[in-house]
Amino acid sequence: MYSLNRAQLIGNVTADPEVRALPSGQRVANFSIATNRRYTDSAGVQQDVPEYHNISLFGKLAEIAEQYLRKGNKVYLEGRIQTRSWEDQSGQKKYKTEIVGEQMIMLTPKWGHEGGDHFSKSSEESDTIPPVHTTIPPQEERVSIEDVPF
Repeated sequence: MYSLNRAQLIGNVTADPEVRALPSGQRVANFSIATNRRYTDSAGVQQDVPEYHNISLFGKLAEIAEQYLRKGNKVYLEGRIQTRSWEDQSGQKKYKTEIVGEQMIMLTPKWGHEGGDHFSKSSEESDTIPPVHTTIPPQEERVSIEDVPF
């Protein structure tokens, strides 16, 4: 029947994006983001466990990432999960699982306002992508995962 391949992540960029051009001329940006899972251990101490996610952005999103994303920036990414395989120089098969981003919201405050610039790729991919400002609730109003009843 139907299937769904969708990932949504909010995390911090671990290094400036590496951007290159494909043989077709299309730009691709590769970087990773770190997310944290917070839990309370048996001693009652809160623990953070990081998870690292490989990200690939193409076209306009790659160009935007190159221009604006920097190590430490908080970002929302939405896309599909993809696993690639190839053979290295010694003939050994290698695999890489990544999120191919289709939508991105930069959450790090810029020019003194909260929120971020919202970018997504469209089927027509125009030359300019207008920013759409979103709002993030102040820190004291944010919902913690411990507050969710399920």
